[in-house]
Amino acid sequence: MREMFKHQDFQFGYETALGSAYRGYAEVGEVLSTAGRIKDGDADEWVREWCATAERLEAVAQEAEAAGRRVSARSLYLRASSYFSTGLYLITHSGAPGRQLDIWRRHRACWDKLVDLAPVPGERLQVPYEGTTLPGYFFRAPGAAPGERRPLVVMSNGSDGPTSHMGLFGGWAANERGYHWMTVDGPGQQASLFLNGIPFRHDWEAVLTPVVHAMAARPDVDADRVALIGISQGGFWVPRALAVEHRFVAAVADPRGGRRVHLLDRAAARLHARPGPGPVQAGRLRPGDGLDRALLQVDPGDPALPRRALRRRWRLALRPLPGGPEVPARRRGRRHHHSPADTEPEDEQFWPGQSQALYDRLPGPKQLVRFTAAEGANRHCEPTGLATRDVRIFDWLDRHLAA
Repeated sequence: MREMFKHQDFQFGYETALGSAYRGYAEVGEVLSTAGRIKDGDADEWVREWCATAERLEAVAQEAEAAGRRVSARSLYLRASSYFSTGLYLITHSGAPGRQLDIWRRHRACWDKLVDLAPVPGERLQVPYEGTTLPGYFFRAPGAAPGERRPLVVMSNGSDGPTSHMGLFGGWAANERGYHWMTVDGPGQQASLFLNGIPFRHDWEAVLTPVVHAMAARPDVDADRVALIGISQGGFWVPRALAVEHRFVAAVADPRGGRRVHLLDRAAARLHARPGPGPVQAGRLRPGDGLDRALLQVDPGDPALPRRALRRRWRLALRPLPGGPEVPARRRGRRHHHSPADTEPEDEQFWPGQSQALYDRLPGPKQLVRFTAAEGANRHCEPTGLATRDVRIFDWLDRHLAA
């Protein structure tokens, strides 16, 4: 694929936006026009231009909704939601990271409009979780009558992707095949983080077990046919969760993440360094410890950031982690177990080789699904090959979910 941007964070965000046209989350011309107004590596322009496109569509969507044009309104709201989230993708790299919550709220408001205007409106959920709740959505299969029992696909998001993209990365494909689907904002994700201040946790079974409890109690869910898809960092959490939560009949990790998700391991991977030995490394990480640029994926060739700006980036980037910007640097070295299926995209830039490593260690029935650059489905989570991805993943899942 020809690059629009040399800066890899910009190029990946652009590819994600372009590929999302597959499900109506974007218009190809809007993506090309917006990206063409952005100077390579200028995060302020990135945020400004994507949000400008989103705001324009949001205004037209409101007019269409007021006039009773539901089909037009939901299409416009969906694209506006997607472009707000695209702007949000590089907000911590910009000079105004404090706009994060405001942009996210506008993204979420547009997404909620789409949920309500859909031909089969989505249902908002509050899944009980450790004395509070996790917000989420449930989408009934279009051909199912209210209360009709169907298989369910649970979509487990990653570290910073928008909740709305769970439809793009498998939810709508599940609906097309006659399955219900649902997702929640788990700890460290979207609404749970931004509104309730709940940080990430590594033991994702503590998240998915309450989800399965809640879904199995629904009369419209076939509790014996529940599958799971983990996206991005969710591909790290899902295999571990499956070692404890056994009620999923099938699961997909796209892609399997690194051996550990904790701070020092991710930083070392990005610095091309080896993590230190031993089960625990004591101390606290702060701006200036030498990990700032690795963690935030700042181009080493960029001019040095003012310390105040770097500190703002640090605080926002580490907010989802337990303890926030001052994170105890503990390495727990927990063992991760099995997942029945895994994806291996060519040119995986975040977790290269890890899908194969997981597959090699899995007992029992399993499949490694490869995606290549020749078919336009390479790179992290196959952003420009989503139609190919849907076919391969759901042809496999159908064996476990179809009656």
